[in-house]
Amino acid sequence: MSGVRWEVARGDDPILATAIHAGHELRPEVAARCVIPEEIRLREEDPFTDQWLWYAANSIAVSASRFELDLNRPREATIYSSPQDAWGLELWDRPLPDDLVKRTQEIYDSFYADLADVCDEMAAEFPGFVVFDIHSYNQRRQGPDAPVDDPTANPEVNVGTGSVDRDRWGDVVETFIESLARHPFDGGHLDVRENVRFRGGHMSRWINSKYAGRGCTIAIEVKKIYMDEWTGQPDDAVIVAVGEALAVAAAAVRSHLGR
Repeated sequence: MSGVRWEVARGDDPILATAIHAGHELRPEVAARCVIPEEIRLREEDPFTDQWLWYAANSIAVSASRFELDLNRPREATIYSSPQDAWGLELWDRPLPDDLVKRTQEIYDSFYADLADVCDEMAAEFPGFVVFDIHSYNQRRQGPDAPVDDPTANPEVNVGTGSVDRDRWGDVVETFIESLARHPFDGGHLDVRENVRFRGGHMSRWINSKYAGRGCTIAIEVKKIYMDEWTGQPDDAVIVAVGEALAVAAAAVRSHLGR
């Protein structure tokens, strides 16, 4: 099954893994008006996060750039219309025409319709399902040669649960965090903390509200320890290691849901 600017995989699994900011593509009518250099655009996207979906039979990988439409914001804010929407960056050579905006919002609607189809099927198949909403975030905001941002305020994995019903899903959240933090990683363990930098975006809130009691979305922000955010160069070994850690945490959540 495929969407307009994303790929959807379905299987017999109570876990759905998504990478909605992994994409870098702009459709031609958007690219023609975008003035952000490609390397700056890449730095604010979540490259390689689609490589962390393999352990879940259900997955959604988005190829469209968040600079075309941000699926983690409400429909009316899906297009970055001003620098205030996008880290102070100037995006467009001139205001976007209404017909382009309309087409973008129609793509947004198609994505959420496909997402609802997957979640509806999972809700019908399982007493409870969990969505891993996977993102990344930068750690060298001051420049390529600057020290990394303060580690005490920037965990290697930020687990966003701002819209999670902890009475219903607290055990699932704790199972995920504890499994991820216990897994051996680079001679030690991942620094995994909850709601330090991010509490989850629109997609998490949408699922947690629409499927209250049946579905739980955990927003997972991996610090860019797995790549050079200024050059775009990946560290393949770290990408593999993060994927393995997520797979272990997914197995623990899957086991917990099966109790």
